[in-house]
Amino acid sequence: MSNDALRGDASAYEFGFLDADAKREVRRCILKALAIPGYQVPYSSREMPMARGFGTGGLQLTLSLIGSDDILKVIDQGSDESVNAVNIRKFICATCEGVKTTKVTSEATLIQTRHRIPEIEMTKDQILVLQVPYPDALVVVESSEARRKIMHGEANYARLWVKLYEDIVQFSEITISHRYPTRINGHYVIDPSPIPRYDVPRLHHAEAIFLFGAGREKKIYAVPPHTSAVPLAFDDVPFRTEDFNDAEGRRRVCARCGSDETFLDEYLTSDGGKIFCCSDTNYCDTRVEERQNSG
Repeated sequence: MSNDALRGDASAYEFGFLDADAKREVRRCILKALAIPGYQVPYSSREMPMARGFGTGGLQLTLSLIGSDDILKVIDQGSDESVNAVNIRKFICATCEGVKTTKVTSEATLIQTRHRIPEIEMTKDQILVLQVPYPDALVVVESSEARRKIMHGEANYARLWVKLYEDIVQFSEITISHRYPTRINGHYVIDPSPIPRYDVPRLHHAEAIFLFGAGREKKIYAVPPHTSAVPLAFDDVPFRTEDFNDAEGRRRVCARCGSDETFLDEYLTSDGGKIFCCSDTNYCDTRVEERQNSG
């Protein structure tokens, strides 16, 4: 590292912050993860100049893949303007000179996200990088990583099925709201990151590449395009997504754009009431603009 870099001059860093050897290793691990869908590939996670919780694993994937001709979008729970999204975007722009950014999902070639998959269907020319705190779906039933590796290798998820069954016995349904265990390509069960259940079906036979990076746990895994991604569920208690219905059973709509087919976030108003708005800010802004232009 140069003296200019130590003094805080971002231009003194190598493009993408990581050195060439680190990027090469991450890329090799990404290729292996794509070749074996759902398999957790270990890698040497580097220290990043930001706190854990800011997606250091996902950030390392992004920095290893990004090129000067890429168009980057960074979102946090669907928002382009959250603290997480803004600071990661600033860091990438500071260390990747010439890279363009966008808030429009359809324009981006590389999207880094935390907790959401964009509402607009992604294409074969796009890569979605998800930040992952806990990569292993089995961690809720087995604390030993060595045993979990054996269970994954044998596709032995009996204890996870028992966990889901106990949920049904106690609550009459599976109550997992996020990190819903999902079987990839008929074998490995993954933790799809803290995306809501609403987003899980978007992984199934999608056009885009989905990459998952866990910096603290030092794991990379992937869902390649046109790959089966099926949430675990019983025949008599099928998987279902959030419905956003009110007490009368009516589907709530976004207070800004009027959408009744998106994932909604709940907000408190100044008078103590509640309103619901689209989690995906780009999707919502686009609909608002379309309504204004047509009206």
